[in-house]
Amino acid sequence: MLKQSLHLKLSQKLSPQQIQLMKLIQLPTLAFEQRLKEELVENPALETGKENEPAEVDEYEDNFDDFDSERIEAEDINIDEYLSDDETPEYKLQANNFSADDDDYETPIIAHETFHQDLLNQLNTFILSDSDRIIAEFLVGSIDDTGYIRREAQDIVDDLAFTQGVYTNEETVERIFAIIHELEPIGVGARNLQECLLLQLRQKTPNSAIELAKDIIQNQFEAFTRKHYTKLLLRYDITKDQLKAGIDEIEKLNPKPGSSFSGSGKIIEHVTPDFLIKIVDGELELSLNGRNAPELHVSKDYQEMLQTYKDSRNASASQKDAVQFIKQKLDGAKWFIEAIKQRQETLFVTMSAIVDYQKEFFLTGDETKLKPMILKDIADRIGLDISTVSRVANSKYVDTPYGTYLIKNFFSEAMINDQGEEVSTIEIKKILQNIIDQEDKQKPHTDDKLTELLKEKGYPIARRTVAKYREQLDIPVARMRKRI
Repeated sequence: MLKQSLHLKLSQKLSPQQIQLMKLIQLPTLAFEQRLKEELVENPALETGKENEPAEVDEYEDNFDDFDSERIEAEDINIDEYLSDDETPEYKLQANNFSADDDDYETPIIAHETFHQDLLNQLNTFILSDSDRIIAEFLVGSIDDTGYIRREAQDIVDDLAFTQGVYTNEETVERIFAIIHELEPIGVGARNLQECLLLQLRQKTPNSAIELAKDIIQNQFEAFTRKHYTKLLLRYDITKDQLKAGIDEIEKLNPKPGSSFSGSGKIIEHVTPDFLIKIVDGELELSLNGRNAPELHVSKDYQEMLQTYKDSRNASASQKDAVQFIKQKLDGAKWFIEAIKQRQETLFVTMSAIVDYQKEFFLTGDETKLKPMILKDIADRIGLDISTVSRVANSKYVDTPYGTYLIKNFFSEAMINDQGEEVSTIEIKKILQNIIDQEDKQKPHTDDKLTELLKEKGYPIARRTVAKYREQLDIPVARMRKRI
């Protein structure tokens, strides 16, 4: 049965401008620059640089005491705001940590010969039949960036038939494999780690240590990878020094021959810090990367066009459409400039709170000085939402005198030490790392022993927690850390 009823519901919706601001806040510097370029292309009413007519420019202060995260409203902008000459335009933008004459260095793009092209050039020095060359080039194309061909011979035979129209057999493919294995760097084209190490050992000048290393890799590979040194000593009836000499030869080998190619042409990602911290006279000085502070203004030509259409008394339908288009672009330009301004303020206020909270670390660079800190701690300090702080922290980097750090790495949970004080999990991990670095590698500490040592230092944590922290630090178990 249908029934009508009246309900009162209170809801909160974000305006398009607020959504735009949130998206801009989460962008790191390079992505922000790309977004700015896109907006300049899409909106002709938005221009870079200073206006032609001299005008006073608002300066951004380092201390944003009057910051208001909800400054952007959803109401329409009054056209007269664009045309008023009575006051300094609010859409002028400039940061005090960047000036027009600052050098803007960009990393040059250098063309390199690729890893696979280098292998093909080496292959051209071999005299091969047409069918063998097709197979050899196919094998080179199957080599991954680490230098391996992770496929079985039969799979390659099938692919050659389907994709190249070359019908061959496993024996022929194995013969071509032997040619590929003559290419440099030695070990390239191997199908697994064992074969890769053997190829490199066979190229070395034979001696007792090399011969032992080859036998270990060929016949006792599993015992070697599991570091069962006692088993190897019994198997070969040798001394520890002799076994150590053989192991040392193996450890000199390159398990990823492809990665040693300097001209691989692989794209290297350079981290561009969003913030810079300096220590001046014992005090921390925080600034935004100048690339986050572009000079933007609303196009004067578009303002004049809007004025012309506005003054026209007999406006046609097409002129009214033009007025609507121009106003839309001017509104969009002003909203975008205001969003960038608020983005800068949000980034600066958030990072200032983080620096103040972790002041001892930024002054000393000692990771054990990092305090327990969660997103809510910073959000409460600056009066912003936790999600806003998260957007700032997750994708931004800060350049310090001790290196460049991802901001989110400064956040950690708290644990209670034996004195009842809250300590950061980052501090515990750093101490755990130091204990393992200083251990006797012939008798590395087990997780139980690590738990005891941490307890002695005042950190009573469970063994499973120690194991979790060790794995997060990418440290293997004690047996795999053992050295002879």
